[in-house]
Amino acid sequence: MAETQTTTPKKKAERRAPPPARARKNRPAAPAPGPHASLSYLRVAPRKVRIVADEVRGMKVGDALAMLKYTPQSAAKPLAKLLRSAVANAEQGGGRVDVDALFVKTLTVDQGPKMRRFMARAMGRAFRVEKKTSHVYVELGTAARG
Repeated sequence: MAETQTTTPKKKAERRAPPPARARKNRPAAPAPGPHASLSYLRVAPRKVRIVADEVRGMKVGDALAMLKYTPQSAAKPLAKLLRSAVANAEQGGGRVDVDALFVKTLTVDQGPKMRRFMARAMGRAFRVEKKTSHVYVELGTAARG
């Protein structure tokens, strides 16, 4: 008759210690942003807002507002309002700012959430319609007088 061996159950594995925290690399501090403003959930597709934003980027604020006033795209009016808000933020910022020397330093347009709706179609079907939104961020810079 074969002899059966009884094995003792293994001990529970001891909990491992968490790995040591990684040392942060010395990164240069990001420069403080200049006067800026943001607009969230604009109900215009980002592709259409970028067409207008590309025309305004890098311009002086006065020239940009004048151009937006006569631009027929639907995104022009909210972008003009956003620029005026950034100029007001620059004036309230504390330091002396020459409003005539301000220019559009960065202007980014990101995609916001999509509102999904359904459109009735023939024979009881429904097609999905996506109403896109945009998030817009503008930062102004000061042109050096020379």
